[in-house]
Amino acid sequence: MFNSSKAVVKIVAIFAFLILTCAVGAKLFFKTDPSAALDDNPDAAENGVVTGDLRRAQADFRQNGLKGMWISYLEYQNLDFSSRQAFTRDIRKVFSDCKAMGLNTVIVHARAFGDAFYPSSYFPYSHIITGSQGTDPGYDPLEIMVETAHATGLRIEAWVNPYRVKLGNSMPKELSADNPAQNTALTITTDSGIFYNPALAEVRDLVTAGVVEIVENYDVDGIHFDDYFYPDTSEEIDSRQYRRYDGDMSLEDWRRENVNMLIRQVYGAVRQADDSVTFGISPQGNDDNNYNMQYSDVALWLSQPGYADYIMPQLYWGFNYTTASGSDRYAFKNLSYDWSEYKRTAGVKLYVGLGAYRIGDGDGSAAASSEWQTGDNLKKMMEVIDANPNLDGYAIYSYNSLFGNTKYSDLARQEVQNITDYNK
Repeated sequence: MFNSSKAVVKIVAIFAFLILTCAVGAKLFFKTDPSAALDDNPDAAENGVVTGDLRRAQADFRQNGLKGMWISYLEYQNLDFSSRQAFTRDIRKVFSDCKAMGLNTVIVHARAFGDAFYPSSYFPYSHIITGSQGTDPGYDPLEIMVETAHATGLRIEAWVNPYRVKLGNSMPKELSADNPAQNTALTITTDSGIFYNPALAEVRDLVTAGVVEIVENYDVDGIHFDDYFYPDTSEEIDSRQYRRYDGDMSLEDWRRENVNMLIRQVYGAVRQADDSVTFGISPQGNDDNNYNMQYSDVALWLSQPGYADYIMPQLYWGFNYTTASGSDRYAFKNLSYDWSEYKRTAGVKLYVGLGAYRIGDGDGSAAASSEWQTGDNLKKMMEVIDANPNLDGYAIYSYNSLFGNTKYSDLARQEVQNITDYNK
């Protein structure tokens, strides 16, 4: 006997199965290239999706190395932080300029003075945002920078000054009441400012916790430290901690190990939080200064695992640079070669920091030279880097020297055009 109710149920079930099968099949078919549908979606990166442009930047980074731009708190002073919309507009222009040059990475200040350009559980808001440290601007600048960089097709690294709290007497003018540096037991004061004491485990933990919160809360591609380590060679700045040290290391070696412990701790914490995020350091180009004045054992970080994914010495001298004694040791080609000969452990990259701020004014060479008035010095440096198989890329310091250079605007435009043409 024909049961019409059962027949209807079977027909409905069959149609539902067919619809589901088609939907799954379509999803699998289109999954082969999701970026094709996302390239024209300006909100794609904001929704956590990797766009086609970002994929290309990541591929360029893997295949051709770092092509980066430092964007510091000095650049931020020229941006409009008055609202989310104003800041988004201004930072989009900065990132678009970098992308148009053929770069693949921006390195942006996330913590410049023991403060933050994002809501932090450990550090107050930066005074650069509102003019007063600790004041909530009502939006998250780092979140905007990450989203905008990725939407523009750029990798982004969060730049942290691990120890610096205050530069001189006015940067910032006042520390907020909730700044952990108000606990003076954690800091040292020198003629150049206030700094967290590298000898203290509490400081290492604080710096590391601040790095981890960035990695866990933001889709950054890297964490970047620059060359602010020990601020002074004076014996007094950490004499109390050294007297408590029960070992046989000299003061100098003990200080170097204090910095080493921070670098190892941060590297391990980044790996644990997200092993796709790189951790790199940009020390001074003069490695004697690193070792003897800032107590930074960069050769160790390069040659042993567990310290960094990359090192990027700041080689801010030109091809013709000479010292007062006539030495050309620090001339760009010589110094870049010397660094490239350092022993390196597997997987550690070596990049080069380039000094665009030398455009026009020069690098202080004792011998007369016009190389910084040619408009193509940075491009020539990139050629040297690319010709050396032991060098893996570069970053330019910094954006303002190329796009806000009112003193040498024509030279800066020539440098930008030559870099753009070279990267095509």
